[in-house]
Amino acid sequence: MTVRKIAVLDDYWHIAEDAADWMSLQGVNVDFFHDTLIDPHAIIQRLHPYEILVTTRERTRFPAQVLEGLTNLRFISGTGTGQANVDMRKAQELGITVCTTNGSRGRGNTTAELTWALILGVTRHIAWEDRHIRLGKWQMRQADGLGGKKLGILGMGRLGTIVAGYGNHFDMDVIAWGPTLDSNRAAEHSVKYVGWEELFKESDILSIHVPLTELSRGWITERELSSMKRTAFLVNTSRGPIIDKSALIHALQTGQIAGAALDVYDVEPLPTNDPLLKLDNVLLTPHLGYSTVNTIQGFMRLSLENVRAWLAGSPQNVLNVQ
Repeated sequence: MTVRKIAVLDDYWHIAEDAADWMSLQGVNVDFFHDTLIDPHAIIQRLHPYEILVTTRERTRFPAQVLEGLTNLRFISGTGTGQANVDMRKAQELGITVCTTNGSRGRGNTTAELTWALILGVTRHIAWEDRHIRLGKWQMRQADGLGGKKLGILGMGRLGTIVAGYGNHFDMDVIAWGPTLDSNRAAEHSVKYVGWEELFKESDILSIHVPLTELSRGWITERELSSMKRTAFLVNTSRGPIIDKSALIHALQTGQIAGAALDVYDVEPLPTNDPLLKLDNVLLTPHLGYSTVNTIQGFMRLSLENVRAWLAGSPQNVLNVQ
């Protein structure tokens, strides 16, 4: 009997193997990888023998070039609700089935919780003060509270609505714009609906909660950043490419905005020579929004079910090209 090969990718925490009963799969060999490869040729070289891949969110990228090089690949069990890391049109052309793990995120509050941690962290300079108190220095930066400030929400879907609710509880004035948002739905959540330009001009803290699409890629440019208050903070727990990175770095370097808190980046893991690492008005986290033990374990359990269903000839949660 031919042994089928499965690779479980990007298992940073070394928990995927114990999170699901991979041994219950008959006639397969499962390998676990704990790092993320960036170079397309390195990805192809490592993964060429595998027929099945289990990914962890969007850590490893599968553009057309990589998919074409993985000639044995027939199935990708992705995690989450979408697979922005996969060129879906090329996958369909090559006959590679791609599926998701809808329903794996429980209550789904983890990204909203992290967003609020970043808002508090960047506005009160918590990481900065922590570093300096260890050097014997005391109260190095001035800060204001959140009460009475304007919290801007870009995109009021599930996550944006949760963050807006947090803002209300912190006695903030919450304003929002979204591609499908209207004044009535905003008012239902004690939020004021504003236009695109007004959102950037009025926000003291602006938090991004829209998915990465061809429409939203590069949405926030030098124009938007230059219209923000010099005392404003930008928070991104959605996807890095929504913001023009060069424009953001320029705004931070010149003091056009006071600071930013980022959990997502154009390239992940963030390269060690990235200019963001040299800025002292940026709070950085390594894409922690969805990264909790319960979430990853749920991803792996549902991924195992997806693999089992595909092997049985009845794939579930299949993602199709829109």
